[in-house]
Amino acid sequence: MPIENIPQVYLADKSHTPDLFIYDFRMTSDVVKTKVNLGMHMFSFLQVGKKQIHFADTSVLVDNSQSLLIKQGNSLWTELLDNEDIYCCKLLFFSEKRLQDFLNHHLQGRKKPTETTPYFVIENDAYLLSYLNTLSTIATPSPASMAELLSVKFDELLLYLTNKYKTVFENYLLSLVSQEVSSFKKTVEQNVYSPLSLGEISFLCNMSLSTFKRHFINEYNATPGKWLREQRLVKAKELLAKGDKKSSDIYHELGYSNLSNFSSAFKNKFGMSPTEV
Repeated sequence: MPIENIPQVYLADKSHTPDLFIYDFRMTSDVVKTKVNLGMHMFSFLQVGKKQIHFADTSVLVDNSQSLLIKQGNSLWTELLDNEDIYCCKLLFFSEKRLQDFLNHHLQGRKKPTETTPYFVIENDAYLLSYLNTLSTIATPSPASMAELLSVKFDELLLYLTNKYKTVFENYLLSLVSQEVSSFKKTVEQNVYSPLSLGEISFLCNMSLSTFKRHFINEYNATPGKWLREQRLVKAKELLAKGDKKSSDIYHELGYSNLSNFSSAFKNKFGMSPTEV
């Protein structure tokens, strides 16, 4: 699967990336687990459809009742139409430099948090709906005029969200300029029981599959395929032993494409079928 370099793919002038950039994204069919290299921080204002994003150690799913502020970096995007003919999402990209300008003016002297998540969920309200309408109207002036207006609107948005979410949002903004890439081991172990493939996990580690495999063997003294199968089958046995779930409930979430493959692997591992547990 090719990697989408965003927002570069949306820019008319590929040689220059502005500090602030708006893009209206639309599509007419579902797109599942696109590999995205997000080169700027981004607000995602979903207007029609659903969006799910897998990060190195977590995931998030939203519809048009919520918006997202997403930290730059690698992630997997799934975008769904949700009973509509077209998916619509307004994207607002901003550079770390432009964010730092805002922080220097409004949050100077505040200590940066040591931990953060790769996204912040924003509950949509009447103000934000009105704000999106104004973003649409400033796309028509000349480029120089639009850049100045967009800069004002960007500060307006951050000030509004700071007032709405107080210290929680302030800390998130501060964390965006003190990023720490998740460690290899943390990323792997956060996805042990996810349905992601080795290729998808290696992407979230910012590695090619071959590099990922070498790092994995050095870290765990086992091949990733074998190690993950072992961990997932042990987890499956624990879940089945509790009696709350059946094989059909858990095989996909533990990385198996069908029930037959799961049952066969389980029996090879434990000498009994899942139904015998």
